[in-house]
Amino acid sequence: MMSKIYDKYRFLIARRVSQVLILALYIAANAYGIKILEGNLSSSLFLSTIPLSDPFALLQILATGAIVSIDVIIGAVLIALFYGGLVGRAFCSWVCPINIVTDLANWLRRKLALDKTERKVWLSRNVRFWVMGLTLVVSAIAGIAAFEVVSPIGILQRGIVFGMGMGGAAVLAIFLFDLFAVKNGWCGHVCPLGGFYSTISKWSLIRVHHDQPSCTLCMRCKDICPEKHVLEIIGKRSGDIIMGECINCGRCIEVCEDNALSFGVRSYINQHG
Repeated sequence: MMSKIYDKYRFLIARRVSQVLILALYIAANAYGIKILEGNLSSSLFLSTIPLSDPFALLQILATGAIVSIDVIIGAVLIALFYGGLVGRAFCSWVCPINIVTDLANWLRRKLALDKTERKVWLSRNVRFWVMGLTLVVSAIAGIAAFEVVSPIGILQRGIVFGMGMGGAAVLAIFLFDLFAVKNGWCGHVCPLGGFYSTISKWSLIRVHHDQPSCTLCMRCKDICPEKHVLEIIGKRSGDIIMGECINCGRCIEVCEDNALSFGVRSYINQHG
């Protein structure tokens, strides 16, 4: 029984452990001086030596015309290579604390069967790319890293580490938006950071693989997937899920009772799309 429950939620459990552990390391550095991971999700120092920087934050800073240190550039390159070349858009599902909020909203949305009611709000998934571009334009005009000022990701992380305060209103707004307005609204349609990682993750190696002969077209994977359009090959052919929007959360693998989906290393041979 326990084994079946673990199999059904193994990646979800691993993601929560990852997200909570990262937040705990930031808290430990701030409160107890345990310097494993210092700073925040925009700019960190690992083991007091290795710089880690958000590449999208760096682009915003560069757009303002500011001069940045070589450590920031090195940190951004390391992060870009890690996500863009290896694990794909995994930041959104394995690191970002807002993912916990939006997953809760979407779980409640399914439990309350809100998706079966008449849809009142439609939002293109391309909005996040427009917001990403607009963020850089506003950063250049205003002379500040625009998204970093209002980012609910940073607000939630700072709130957990230092105390939430009024920042909780922004987090609550995202929760309610995902619950009542648009399914996977923030992460799947609006967040410019998600749009950025979608853009650089098109060629990453770690991918979900689909085995078409094993698939019985139950479509549980599409029901649970926060970016279900990436599963366009389901039931059609075997291959890797190659779209950059895939967040590599593993939920599709967990719900697939046919073992037709699994994580693997991307094949560039006979690749479609």
